[in-house]
Amino acid sequence: MGHREDLLEGAKRCLLEKGFLRTTARDVVKESGTNLASIGYHYGSKDALLAQAYVSLIEGAGDDFDPGWGAGGEVTAPAGSLERFQEVWASIIGSVPRTRAIWLLSFELVVQGDRLPELRKLLAEAQEEGRSGIVPMFNGVPEAELDKETVDTEGRFYQTLLNGLMVQWLFDPATATDAAQLTEGLRRVIAGAAKD
Repeated sequence: MGHREDLLEGAKRCLLEKGFLRTTARDVVKESGTNLASIGYHYGSKDALLAQAYVSLIEGAGDDFDPGWGAGGEVTAPAGSLERFQEVWASIIGSVPRTRAIWLLSFELVVQGDRLPELRKLLAEAQEEGRSGIVPMFNGVPEAELDKETVDTEGRFYQTLLNGLMVQWLFDPATATDAAQLTEGLRRVIAGAAKD
């Protein structure tokens, strides 16, 4: 690996251990075996490096909870069905023990975002990618084929559910909503809307 990759891997380890606010450039250099000048040369700033490291961690978490191709499981329910909805959420929830540190890091960003304006801007842009990345798990349409309206509606819906579930599962797993409860809730909302 070159310095760029070493920095990224070192930054990921630092983020998981220390979080954003407590990670210094010197921490990353020590963890990566590189030098301070490498950060500026390859990433422009420590915050830009940490943002890229965070995005890489989130992408890895997404691969971990995707039942179709990331976690080694197979999707059995048809795309767009309530069964598929439940299957995907069960996989996501099942990944929480493995991805807990990443989600804690995410919520540090939410709480401390005003103190990290450069980072906040970079991550706000990354949210769009997150929305387009989650939709195919539910509807089966490859990410490259999604239209903007689908990403802006379905993607936002799933992203909102994901964030809410993660808060519950990080705060109190014993009382957090499970995939069956979430699916039954959606089933009832759909039934109620059909009556109108």
